[in-house]
Amino acid sequence: MTNERIDIQHLTHLARLSLTEDEKQVIGAQLDDILKYMDKLKELDVSNIEPTAHAVPLINVTRPDQVERSLPHQDALSNAPLQADGLFIVPRIIE
Repeated sequence: MTNERIDIQHLTHLARLSLTEDEKQVIGAQLDDILKYMDKLKELDVSNIEPTAHAVPLINVTRPDQVERSLPHQDALSNAPLQADGLFIVPRIIE
C-alpha cells in the first residue's frame, strides 16, 4: 500500500482541515500504516469466533426512580438572563 491509495487532499476537504504539504505527508504515512495493519487483520481466521458488539459484556447499572422535591420554579428562573411569563427566553435557532 502506498500513499497514492489515500487521497489526502480529498480527506482533508471532507474533514474541513487545512494542512501543510509536510503535514499531509506525515498524515498520509500514518494512514498508510493503519491500512497496512487492517490488511494484516484481514488475514486472521475468525470463522470459529462468535460475533460480538463488545469485547466484554455490558450491563446497565441503574437505580430505581425516586420521587424527590424539585427546584422551585422561581429559583430555576432566578439566573435566567431573559424570562417572560414564567418561561426561559432563548435565542431562536430555527427560522
